[in-house]
This record gives sequence, structure tokens and C-alpha cells, in this order.
Amino acid sequence: MAESIEGIDPGRPPSGPGCAECEAAQGWWVHLRRCAACGHVGCCDSSPEQHASKHFAETGHPYIQSFEPGEDWFWDFRSSEMFSEGPALAPPSHHPTSQTVPGPRERVPRDWQDHVH
Repeated sequence: MAESIEGIDPGRPPSGPGCAECEAAQGWWVHLRRCAACGHVGCCDSSPEQHASKHFAETGHPYIQSFEPGEDWFWDFRSSEMFSEGPALAPPSHHPTSQTVPGPRERVPRDWQDHVH
């Protein structure tokens, strides 16, 4: 990927430390993804609600980046391709390391594995 990519705004900070919609509904997630266009943080497709994909469907913003510690890959929803390189996005680059996966801990059901995709 080039340093300047249409559909990626490196200056937009993430919307928060967790999935915006899950936080509002007091839900939980497996992993987090960050929209590279607007900073929206949504849950991954393994999560019960799949908010990152829903955000793409609603907005057309094509790229997400993992919002997990130690991961910096990008995903292009249009081509279903993963990219290991792209521009550095505004910090922070991941959720707090104290946050559990899945999380947040207090909202994850004991049978969480029965609810993932």
C-alpha cells in the first residue's frame, strides 16, 4: 500500500477504546477493528454483532485496521484483501492492554464461545 491512500485518513483518532455500538448497548466483543477513514471502532466478524462490517455496509468506508495490541494489518472490504503495510494512523493504535479479549470482562458471558461466528 502507498503512503497516501484514498479512503484512509491518518489524522483521525479512534472513536474510543471499545466497539462504539457494543458500548452503547452494554454488549461485548471478541476483537476490535478501526475504520481507517473515520476512526470508528467496531467489533470483528467473530463477534456477535459484527459492527465493523456493518459500519462498512452503512458508510462505504473500505479500510479497517486491527485495533488489537501487536497487530497493524489493514483489511480492504471491497477486495477482501489483507495488507501488512499502510500509513501510520493517529494514536492510540490499539485498545488498552489491560482490556480483556474478549471484552470487556464484566460483560462477556461464561458461554461466550457459543455466541461467536
